[in-house]
Amino acid sequence: MVVSAPAPDDDGRPKPAAHSKRQLSPSRARLLEMMQALNFGRIEQLAIIAGDPAFDPPPKVTREVKFGSKNGQRPELSLHDFVLKSEVRALFDAIAEIGDGVIDVLVVKHGLPFSMQVAERIHTGAA
Repeated sequence: MVVSAPAPDDDGRPKPAAHSKRQLSPSRARLLEMMQALNFGRIEQLAIIAGDPAFDPPPKVTREVKFGSKNGQRPELSLHDFVLKSEVRALFDAIAEIGDGVIDVLVVKHGLPFSMQVAERIHTGAA
């Protein structure tokens, strides 16, 4: 997937890229906190509307439990603001590019987005 400029705002201008948690829209902050609370696992069927995550209907969340390891939430979850890691910024850029659609599976490792699966049509030029 090629990531381009963020999806346009209501006035047609691109949404500025956020570099800290405080700068995120409420729905993006909610997704970030969901990933931090999950720590390891998957978020499935996450709706994207106008370049932002939507939670109606709620996505399916599956926690990966590691035996012999800590399985709790990330300590960053309690922080009000911090600089976003590059993986989080890349996820939000990809969500903006999707615009309207669904992330079938978002894999989360160490509270960060690791990979995602999205359905898309590939045009080969053949009729």
